Amino acid sequence: LEDTKVDADRTIRNERKREDAVLAWERSDADAVARDEREQRRVALASLLAFEREYTDLRLETERVRVDQALSSREDFMAMVSHDLRSLLGGIALSAELVKEVGTIGDPGKVTRYAERIQRFAARMTRLVGDLMDVASIEAGKLGLTRARRDLTPLVRDSIDAFEHVAALAGIRLQCEAADPGFAEIDHERILQVLTNLVGNALKFTPKGGQITIRIERAGPDVRFTVADTGAGIAPDQLPQIFDRYFQVEEVDRRGLGLGLFISKSIVEGHGGRIWAESTLGTGSKFYFTVPTAI
Repeated sequence: LEDTKVDADRTIRNERKREDAVLAWERSDADAVARDEREQRRVALASLLAFEREYTDLRLETERVRVDQALSSREDFMAMVSHDLRSLLGGIALSAELVKEVGTIGDPGKVTRYAERIQRFAARMTRLVGDLMDVASIEAGKLGLTRARRDLTPLVRDSIDAFEHVAALAGIRLQCEAADPGFAEIDHERILQVLTNLVGNALKFTPKGGQITIRIERAGPDVRFTVADTGAGIAPDQLPQIFDRYFQVEEVDRRGLGLGLFISKSIVEGHGGRIWAESTLGTGSKFYFTVPTAI
């Protein structure tokens, strides 16, 4: 009996040793797996943090460049505005002085010419100030539109009347194609402003002997306006930017402040329409915009 008891105790001890060994191995294996998982998570987290830092740095650098460009554009723009205002004011002051001088010698013809020059300078200043106010309203999201059901025929007539004399003096043919354009829900003065901007730009870049066509037609649920010219055209890489604020097609030959198309885009989109352009260098450009027809 004593031997049997000893054998039983030995068996139990051996069994416990085996169980302890198995448990120690399992714990060691679990610890190794946990260490591997922690290391994998650490490496993954380090890679993620490095990627996020790189992405954040890139985004900050891109934003810094954008802000620098915006500030540079704004500074250049303000410099141009200041220059133009000084030039116009100088022209008014000089013309007023000339009016004063020729008035004393009784030359009505010269007085009339100088007075007309003052009127032109004042009109340009009014247009410049108006554009600046429009940009401020657009940036504040408060561009005013007074929409009503309007016949488009007077709009066609007004746009032709505004430029017919100027086009004739420049030797440019100005024509209109509109067959019963109908009615649309528009702000008459604002849409006329868009047409004025587009036709004015066309006159700037169309040479003597060229042609500008204003076309108004139905296009499904919209009315589509087209201003086509036979001017110099616009480079393909510049087309996506022409409606950006302060953008100018010709950086060397500056004619305008780069606000007209930006304002036009805002006015058209405020009517629920869209505006776009097509152009071929050396052939000319076509500017389109749409507004919904009246119900």
